[in-house]
This record gives sequence, structure tokens and C-alpha cells, in this order.
Amino acid sequence: MTQTLQPTALDPAKLEAFVFRAVEEVGATLNTALVVMGDRLGLYRAMAGAGPLTPAEVAERCNVSERYTREWLNAQAAGGYVEYQAETGRYILPPEQTVALTDTDSPAFLPGFFQIALGTVHDSPRIVDAAITGKGVGWHDHVSDVHEGCERFFRPGYNANLISSWIPALDGVVNKLERGARVADVGCGHGASTILMAGAFPNSTFVGSDYHDGSIETARRRASDAPIGGRAKFEVASAATFTGSNYDLVTMFDCLHDMGDPVGAARHVRETIAPDGTWMIVEPAAGDRVEDNLNPVGRAYYSFSTFLCTPASLSQEVGLALGAQAGEARIRDVVSAGGFTRFRRAAETPFNIVYEARP
Repeated sequence: MTQTLQPTALDPAKLEAFVFRAVEEVGATLNTALVVMGDRLGLYRAMAGAGPLTPAEVAERCNVSERYTREWLNAQAAGGYVEYQAETGRYILPPEQTVALTDTDSPAFLPGFFQIALGTVHDSPRIVDAAITGKGVGWHDHVSDVHEGCERFFRPGYNANLISSWIPALDGVVNKLERGARVADVGCGHGASTILMAGAFPNSTFVGSDYHDGSIETARRRASDAPIGGRAKFEVASAATFTGSNYDLVTMFDCLHDMGDPVGAARHVRETIAPDGTWMIVEPAAGDRVEDNLNPVGRAYYSFSTFLCTPASLSQEVGLALGAQAGEARIRDVVSAGGFTRFRRAAETPFNIVYEARP
């Protein structure tokens, strides 16, 4: 029997509102590339604190084409990233945007966020193909903008919170690190977190590990340039094979949900941690239910999860695919299955939640 579908009443006002919202979304998508362009060419830095400038003045400061600069400035003005003075034909970068777009030490620094988004969109056709077969796409398969942008996005948050609030929120860990502790930073990427901790706790030693050899090469290079006296070493290893034992602290920053077998990783942490050791797990901020995450932060993380996190997990053995919005309950389940008996939320920011696990 054929079912006849009844026509749905159309609200013209709602349709028009959605179309204009879509226009805004297209502009925002293109603006991702415009922000990366401004960052790479030094356009934002040229405008920082300089007051009103003409397109020619901005271009001269960066040694780039005036015509491209003028068009870029108009797009930035239309999006509210710079301000346009119609009476003078000049453009100004407001102080708030100056911090967010040029101050690499600020937790509000954003160009890395745009860079990883641009790289993610660049790689999206590969994910479209993978979605048909259900196969994964490894982290190592992505373009460099994904790797570099990821580190540039997360590093300011680590700089602002890791030493000052996240580690102090863990029971007794600061004292151990000050006296001298053994630390494994698993899934360390370019080593930003490892180097930061090594600089703050000179009596402790640190081993960063990541399965991506390109990231470890970068981490070793940056560690050699940092004033940490060789206290941080790096190895190419997965979360289930990193070496060493009797660690006082094991850390995982924004990577547990990417793993194909997070339970297996948890078991390995349990095997290598000291009896009174601590496992610090930093994960994207998320609630346990979908409806908890239907907000701007959740939207960004679900989007990255579709293109990066879920494919990365599916490319590995087991392929549990927790996703970037796994939520506390699922992280707790993984930790418990790995053999840990104590688990709590220790700290949080708008973008991250810090969990503490103990044997």
C-alpha cells in the first residue's frame, strides 16, 4: 500500500531567515581562509596598535599587494573583524581583535583554530569517501595545517591553565613534581604540553610519546630550542606501547577520544603507572547527552569530530570512535575498564574538562 505524503505548510518568513543564515554561514566558511591569510601574511600584526590605516599602508607594512589587501580588508570589515572609517577610508583593528588575532600568549588567541579548520575542510573529500565505506582516516594522513593548527589552537589554553590551575587541581601532584617525578605525556603531538611542564618543574623528567613520527620530529626540535636542560625526551609510540614504568604522572591532552582502543590505552597506563600515581586526562568540554552539546562549542567539536576524531579512531584497531563529545560518563567507563578505581572531574574551562584517575 502506497502512503500518500501530506504537504507541509511552508512558512515563508522562516525560509527567508534560513536562507540568510546560510549566506552568513558561507561568508563564515570563506572567512576561515581569510583569517589564515591575514595571519600568514602578517596583516593583523601590521594593524595591531597602529590606529587607522589605508589599504596601501597595511600592504606596505607587509610587503604584499595593495589590491589584494583592500579586498581582504573589506571582507574583514563586513565580518566585524576590523572596523572601517567611511569618512577617511581607513581601517582599524580594535584592541579586542588585536589580542585574539595577534597575541600568541593569550588564551583567546584564535588563528590556530582557523588553521586547523581550514586544513580540515581541505581534507573533507577524503572523509566523504570514507563515510561511504565506513573506513577511517588516520591523523597522519591529514595536511600540515591540521597538525600545526591543532597545536596552535590548544597551546594557548595549556599555557594559561596547565601549570596555574589544572595540575594544582590534582591531589598531591604539584608536590611530587616539585620534588622530582617521572612523567609520561602520551599523545603529545608537537610537545607543547611536555615542554611546558618540563619548564615549570625542573626536578622532574618527562617522556612525550606519539604514534605520528612527524609530530615527534617537531617535538624534539622544539625541545632542543627550549631552556629545559634535556629533561624532556620523545619517542614514537602508540598509547598502548609507550615505554617506561612506575610513572608518578601520566597525561593525555585532547587525544583519548581519538584512539581506536582507548580501553587498551587505559590498561597500558594502569600497567605503567606507580601504585600512587595519577592519570590526568584532558578532554574537550562535553555533556553526556546530545542536547547538552547543542551550542557553539559543541557544534565546533562535533564538526571536528566528524572530519578528524572519529575517522582517526576508525582507522585504528578496535575503532571505538568515542568522538570529541564523548562526555564524562563514557570517559569514566573507559577509565574503569582500564582498571582504575578512582575517577573525578578536577577542573574545567569553556573548552576543556580535566579528569583525574587513580589506581
